Amino acid sequence: MIGNCGFGALVDAQARMLWACLPRFDGDPLFSALLSDHGEPEDGFWSIELVDLESSRQTYRRNSAILETELRDSHGGSVRITDFAPRFRHYDRMFRPPTLVRKLERLSGTPRIRIRLRPTTEFGAERPLVTRGSNHMRFVTSHSVLRLTTDAPLTFLQSEQAFALDRPLHFVLGPDESLTASVAGTVDDFLSRTERYWLDWTRQLSIPFEWQEAVIRSAITLKLCSFDETGAILAAMTTSIPEAPDSGRNWDYRFCWLRDSFYTVHALNRLGATRTMEGFLSYIANIVAGWGGGDLQPVFGIGLETDLSERQLDSLAGYRGMGPVRVGNDAFRQVQNDGYGSVILASAQSFFDIRVGKPGDESLFRLLERLGEEAARLWDAPDAGLWELRTRKSIHTYSSLLCWAGCDRLARIARQLGLEPEAERWAGTAAEIKEGILERAWSEKRGAFVQSFGGEDADASLLLMPYLGFLDASDPRFKGTLAFIEAELKRGPYLFRYSAPDDFGSPDTAFNVCTFWYIDALAAVGRVEEARALFEDMLANRNHVGLLSEDLDPGSRELWGNFPQTYSMVGIINSAMRLSKSWEEAF
Repeated sequence: MIGNCGFGALVDAQARMLWACLPRFDGDPLFSALLSDHGEPEDGFWSIELVDLESSRQTYRRNSAILETELRDSHGGSVRITDFAPRFRHYDRMFRPPTLVRKLERLSGTPRIRIRLRPTTEFGAERPLVTRGSNHMRFVTSHSVLRLTTDAPLTFLQSEQAFALDRPLHFVLGPDESLTASVAGTVDDFLSRTERYWLDWTRQLSIPFEWQEAVIRSAITLKLCSFDETGAILAAMTTSIPEAPDSGRNWDYRFCWLRDSFYTVHALNRLGATRTMEGFLSYIANIVAGWGGGDLQPVFGIGLETDLSERQLDSLAGYRGMGPVRVGNDAFRQVQNDGYGSVILASAQSFFDIRVGKPGDESLFRLLERLGEEAARLWDAPDAGLWELRTRKSIHTYSSLLCWAGCDRLARIARQLGLEPEAERWAGTAAEIKEGILERAWSEKRGAFVQSFGGEDADASLLLMPYLGFLDASDPRFKGTLAFIEAELKRGPYLFRYSAPDDFGSPDTAFNVCTFWYIDALAAVGRVEEARALFEDMLANRNHVGLLSEDLDPGSRELWGNFPQTYSMVGIINSAMRLSKSWEEAF
């Protein structure tokens, strides 16, 4: 992944850009080949191809979002492609244009390269009109004009003719604006300033002694999935990569889910990434301020959009031909009662963290109380649950837990503000909800808490009971729940969300964040060596540049699901922070 907190792009191991939505994450893809047939795509990509390619090597520059791909041919020739999106401070504000920058250099031999730039519009259905200038090409669609400025021979770009690379070439693809300096000078300036930005940003992170590279890469990825304009953090950059082969579990994840908010804020806080955290808190506060009562929808657009109506496209075949391709997500229509508590938990940070630029005050508390009233009313009401079941409702234990947590945190916030009557009232409400959960979510038959009131199924989300402060990890009831989840949901070392059949049948892949929850639970009950071994195993499942998707095939260890999945990267951060030796121990 490359990006600049306004948009992002995905680049494969051969330096082909296969996915990029401009000007923002949730837009029409300029490059859409990721969702085409498994064979050679005809459109929707930008490739810099080395003739007679023999091998490739791809890495990020140290502590940055700048990607380098080295291609080597069978004759001893090699090239390096540097890809990034500009991001740096300019005139006392952040400069992050919707622009892709590429630099191509010869490393050895006499490499011959072919450049193919084939953008799409209307989700792969159309190709833009192409016009040519003296040193640029323009791509004209019904709603935008993009300009490629380059010092590469335009004739070879237009004909896609292979040619010998004898000097560095530079490419700037973005808005239809002229550069104010040479393209080579602009690229080199943008590159050095962008690299300096990321080095400065990572230098300010609080990281554990162990697994520093994994945590830094996760932090950068989390940052890249944030949308500066509003503070939103999207679940993933992509849509419709299946959770498992030919499963039909293809969803658009380019939106912001409320349930992720607390865990994401917690991870950002532990990293010391306070500006990103504050931006996300501001996004959450905007949702609270705009909520007019009634059901709180569980997911919003990154620009606070409320209508995310879902539709299927015929113009794209799907990842490896595995459709359908969906745009939008009808989960926004669902009743998911965990959202009230999730927002309160995330917002609580602003009342207790003195680093926050705009601390929580009584007016925000009063807004949050409105959410608390709904949590108190709906804690034992049926909903679709955090796994967003589309055809049935139950009283989901996780939703009830989050309703309890919301009321519990309101009591703590009230005490922080010196509002003792309110603190007593919310503490009493939380105690009543807790008593109800302990009684109705417990299964004597299973010796464990179960997925829904009166049910018998396991649910990995219940591993979060200690994390939320509901039960201590030493409580025999939690240990029984852990044992039940291990027996029911482990496939090899990895954890499924649940095992009972859902709208699409039985799940086929492990859910990566659930495995991280399991790692944290193991550590909490004292099984630290097991936790460390499984954490190392999960790190080995990342792709070659350290990124994770949503799901994992427990047999082949192939990654599935939308990518990169921010929740998975949050799991890496939180587990590393929990398991690492302290800096004092290390020395």
